[in-house]
Amino acid sequence: MAALRAQGIAYDRNSHQLIELAATDAKAANDQVVAVYHSDFEPLIATIETLVADVGKRGERAEQHAAQTRANVVKIVISVLVIVMVLVVGCIVLLSRSIHRSLVSFQGTLQQASDSLDLTMRVPIQGNDEISQAATAFNHLIDRIGEVMTAVRDSVQSVNIASKQIAAGNVDLSSRTEEQAASLQQTAASMEELAGTVRQNAENARQANGLAQSSAAVAVQGGNVVGEVVATMEQINASSEKIADIIGVIDGIAFQTNILALNAAVEAARAGEHGRGFAVVAAEVRTLAQRAAAAAKEIKALIENSVSQIEAGTKLVDRAGKTMGEVVGSIKRVTDIMGEIAIASHEQSKGIDQVGRAVTQMDEATQRNAALVEQAAATARSLDDQATKLHTGVSVFQF
Repeated sequence: MAALRAQGIAYDRNSHQLIELAATDAKAANDQVVAVYHSDFEPLIATIETLVADVGKRGERAEQHAAQTRANVVKIVISVLVIVMVLVVGCIVLLSRSIHRSLVSFQGTLQQASDSLDLTMRVPIQGNDEISQAATAFNHLIDRIGEVMTAVRDSVQSVNIASKQIAAGNVDLSSRTEEQAASLQQTAASMEELAGTVRQNAENARQANGLAQSSAAVAVQGGNVVGEVVATMEQINASSEKIADIIGVIDGIAFQTNILALNAAVEAARAGEHGRGFAVVAAEVRTLAQRAAAAAKEIKALIENSVSQIEAGTKLVDRAGKTMGEVVGSIKRVTDIMGEIAIASHEQSKGIDQVGRAVTQMDEATQRNAALVEQAAATARSLDDQATKLHTGVSVFQF
């Protein structure tokens, strides 16, 4: 029982350590579950089975010993009574045939012996006639009866001592059986509490597995969104490059327009008074070309700045996408580990349920043994009472 209690405490301690380890390092806890099962759980089951077998054997031995003792005592008592009855009947027949009328001569002695139950009294022997022979035979019969009664008294005393020893042994066995029953009940309560803890851990692992799966789904969706953002940024970058090309074309057109305006101004100067209006228009066109070129340069600078920022954003989004991919992988690994922990917790719960059933069977066997011990104790008490009565009946004789 001490070994069972020690193994139960060790298994409970290692189970709680695994639970605490699972909260911080689920992979390491999962790796140690099988080792704890083989090192603590299987020896605990073996000890419980050994204890069940030992308790059953003790109960069977006690019942067999009590039954054998009861049978032996009954045989002894019946044998003694048969011998006494045979001797008494033989004595009566012998006396009735041998003494006949001469019985009156020593009737007084017989009456006195009968009244006092004193087996030490002897009929006086005078001569060698039939009465003397009968008296001699009667004295021999009384001697034999005295010897038989002495043997009966000794046997009764032995039976009395044996019954008391059996009763004392049954009391001790009953006490130990009650202690074992109490220990088994305490063990059953501890196993029930441990089973509740393991079931709660299994439920927590199942919920954590569900949360991890939900987190994995959210992370996958986030990765998809990041991928879409990366694609959008790439499209924006391509559009910005096209806009920059268009601005370059506009800048070239403005440059060509400025040259044409200069040429128009030169031609207007050559035309003199007739080309003055054309010169004014050429000057305005030149001014517009210069303004368009300046605006194109500003837009180009803004586009180039936007392109550089978009490229930087694209790199950041790429990094975010890779990070989300790593997060998704980590969450999947955590989900797998939590699933394994949930399965291991379920198996552990099944094992503890088996231990609980074994302890319950042990408790039932112990209760049956306790009933057998009580029955044996009652039988021993009855045997002791019968031996006491028989001893009292024998003690009325003097021998």
